[in-house]
Amino acid sequence: MLGAADIARRAVLAAIAASANGRLVAMASRSPERAGAMLAPYPDARVTESYEALLADPEVDVIYNPLPNHLHKEWTIRALEAGKHVLCEKPFAMNAIEAEEMASAAKASGKHVMEAFMYRFHPAMRAFVEQLRDPIHVEATFGFTAKDPSDIRLQAPFGGGALLDVGSYAVSVSRWILGEPGEIFARARIERDIDMTTSGLLMFDGDRTASVWASLESPGAENLTVVAAGGVHRRERPFTAHRDPQDPYQLMVESFGDSVLNDRPVAIPPAESIANMRTLDRIREASRS
Repeated sequence: MLGAADIARRAVLAAIAASANGRLVAMASRSPERAGAMLAPYPDARVTESYEALLADPEVDVIYNPLPNHLHKEWTIRALEAGKHVLCEKPFAMNAIEAEEMASAAKASGKHVMEAFMYRFHPAMRAFVEQLRDPIHVEATFGFTAKDPSDIRLQAPFGGGALLDVGSYAVSVSRWILGEPGEIFARARIERDIDMTTSGLLMFDGDRTASVWASLESPGAENLTVVAAGGVHRRERPFTAHRDPQDPYQLMVESFGDSVLNDRPVAIPPAESIANMRTLDRIREASRS
């Protein structure tokens, strides 16, 4: 694990430890004390002296990269070049160009890379999407209030902003259901050079549409509504079900582990991540034009 990220403490460390086909080996962090505290429940795991030392460790097969968004490309590519498979946190990159470079590096290295969109592994979420018939409109909402001014999600140089953080989920699920959008309309409220709230309208073939809304300045809001020919389908908390008995983080880790151990295609291929980044790029451009 690269970095002592909060998502690791809350979900991914436990998911790896509980997985049927993986083992937590080591964490590298610029704060060894924080890393040591996070690894306390996992006595077999160790803290390495640097990111470079982790990549050089022959006992490590897979790198989980939860670093800030602006470091996803650099350290994913460095890990791939070091002969490691990489599970990279969402959003996959800062933009589609970076995502393409990461996919090219994976192909050149012969190693697997996958974006960690854990919500797509939840059985209930998969069942929700699979049962839809002739969807007409998708409404995907994800917002909360980022209160700490030092939060990296509020820092432009780190790839902050609502669109990349929670908007990536809304765009992902809309594309999962409807395919690739044609025309895109969007608006954003910008503060300190980041989008605090972004709204987008995506147009698809057959006059189908999706409304996506992402915010870092709203009350907690996380909903998915799909209007289909046969009725209206709703799912609350479609993206953050890690407290569910069927832990999507563990299911994601095990799926990626299966791809690594058996050299099978990953569940979320790089081409899907590139396509998602292209749509995010288009929304960003439309919202600021």
